Amino acid sequence: MNMAVDEQQAASTEPATRIIGKRRLMGLGGGFLAVAALGYGLYWANIGRYLEETDDAYVRADWITISPKVSGYVDEVLVEDNQSVAVGTPLVRIQDRDYRARLQQAQARQAEARAAIVAQQAALVTLDAQLMEQQALIDQAAADIDSARAERQRAQLDYQRYRDLVAQKAASDQRLESVTADFARARSAFSRAEAAASRQRTRLSVLQASREQAAAQLQQQQARAAGADASLALTENELEDTLVRAPIAGVVGQRRARQRQYVTPGLPLLALVPVAQSYVVANFKETQLRRMRPGQPVEVRVDSFPEATLRGHIESFSPGSGALFALLPPDNATGNFTKIVQRFPVRIALDPGARQQVPILPGMSVIAEVDTRSDGEAQQHE
Repeated sequence: MNMAVDEQQAASTEPATRIIGKRRLMGLGGGFLAVAALGYGLYWANIGRYLEETDDAYVRADWITISPKVSGYVDEVLVEDNQSVAVGTPLVRIQDRDYRARLQQAQARQAEARAAIVAQQAALVTLDAQLMEQQALIDQAAADIDSARAERQRAQLDYQRYRDLVAQKAASDQRLESVTADFARARSAFSRAEAAASRQRTRLSVLQASREQAAAQLQQQQARAAGADASLALTENELEDTLVRAPIAGVVGQRRARQRQYVTPGLPLLALVPVAQSYVVANFKETQLRRMRPGQPVEVRVDSFPEATLRGHIESFSPGSGALFALLPPDNATGNFTKIVQRFPVRIALDPGARQQVPILPGMSVIAEVDTRSDGEAQQHE
């Protein structure tokens, strides 16, 4: 009888215990949710509302296309696909025998031009010596004129004196005739001296003109030599350009150059991608840019390596939206208008250690999250 009563009491108390347990679990669950909501609210108020995130972001690099400066047949391709190269590494060699022949031709022209300059300088030296000699001859002619003038004056005085003496019957006519002849010879000698001096001055003018002409020819030869030097420099540059070198450090991609291929200036040979200088371009909505500033920290998660979180900072903002620089930009002044939120490219520089965490390659998709808090706000919430 007592066992039956105890079983009835136990059966009656079991539902009450279950109800109490369920209530406790509900209370605990509600408390946990309340704490979680409070924590999330605090996180959102202090940190979350300052974070701006976008998955429209990609790794980029300023890669370049390598093209030759000269034409010719490819003699040898010195790199392989996906090979890392340093600055100045030889990439492609073009046959250079024609360019070496042109170099020898340019060197011969340069030597000829320099020899012509030396010959013209020697001619100028000769003319300068002739000018000095001619000046001495002019001085000698001037001295001869002075001597002839003095002799003419003496002969004239003798002629006048003997003419008076003959008039006074103090001298003979024969003596007067002799003095007259001397006076005539003195006048002739003076005229010859003047003519000789004039001829020497004319010769000086001719030599001066020849000297000016020789100087002009020297300048012409020097100009030709300068042209020959320039041609030689261009030929040397062309010969040097037959060996195509890497202008930057990077990884070889799109290797199109093949041996015995004929190439011309501007023809793409291969691409160089500076993987070590890659960066992230994140396209944020215009409504997300209000608090963004250069230098703010950024967390980057690469889709290929979701477990890794990379660090970086905002480097710069695009001067216009992506639609502004599109090939066919939209014209909102035509037809019906539907407002679309625009996106602006933001350049994000990765920290130096980010590339050591995971192998980042240009073109990878990433998720970028910017912390827009100021320094004071970040220190306050830490």
